Amino acid sequence: MKRNLEHIDYKEDTITLAKFAKALGHPTRIAILKHLENQSCCFTGDLVSVFPLAQSTISQHLKELKNVGLIQGELEPPKIKYCINQTNWKTAKSLFQHFFN
Repeated sequence: MKRNLEHIDYKEDTITLAKFAKALGHPTRIAILKHLENQSCCFTGDLVSVFPLAQSTISQHLKELKNVGLIQGELEPPKIKYCINQTNWKTAKSLFQHFFN
């Protein structure tokens, strides 16, 4: 019998951790974050030159990371500059550390 988990009152931290974990559920996204962690910021085109993937694929991964707040994008027409969202990055690290301890 399948249970409906939508009616469980999870703590906000649990929900946030799950969102971060889902966004990190693809190796390319983890690699992008590792790359961005060592850069102040970079453009989508920079990532295309680092990873052997189409620009549209890189853009989709960036969108997922941005949607959960792990990265932020700043419009610099005609490009978007991406960098780690330091506040949410610290939150993610703390939540994962607490979870694994």
